[in-house]
Amino acid sequence: MDNGVESFIAAAERSRGDGDDTVSENELRLVLTAAVRLYARRAEAVGVYPAPISDAVTATEALTVVSEMIRAVDVNIFDLSMWHGRRK
Repeated sequence: MDNGVESFIAAAERSRGDGDDTVSENELRLVLTAAVRLYARRAEAVGVYPAPISDAVTATEALTVVSEMIRAVDVNIFDLSMWHGRRK
């Protein structure tokens, strides 16, 4: 890992999440956007869909992010269930 990634991870680990964060909302948005785009391109290109997160993430944490991602791209739950049921 390069120093930029390591420093971001360190800052994220120090972040308390109570509004006094060392990582800004915009920085987080940029990192998540890049990571999601990279994961999707790689998975589609090779046809392999590995777990995108480690088991260190709780279900609550994962669903919080997933729910907001669904809202951000204006997808409803019906569309999501159709997409989830597709063949890989």
